Amino acid sequence: MPHVEPKEETIAIRTPYITLGQLLKYADLIDEGAMAKPYLAEGRALVNGETETRRGRKLYPGDTVLAEGRLIHLVPEERE
Repeated sequence: MPHVEPKEETIAIRTPYITLGQLLKYADLIDEGAMAKPYLAEGRALVNGETETRRGRKLYPGDTVLAEGRLIHLVPEERE
């Protein structure tokens, strides 16, 4: 099976951090927050290249999440 590069995207956050569970829901990787725990228990998300199973894991600008063929880069929301 050929290697497929993940689709890269950027999500800007306006708070100092976002939890992994919140990000999964915001990015439409899960339908509701209650799905985060079983989703992560299956090892379906990598944070900064390492498998992460904690839905409460705090993610900060500069962190990356790889899930479902999507590589999400977190950046701070620019304020005017």
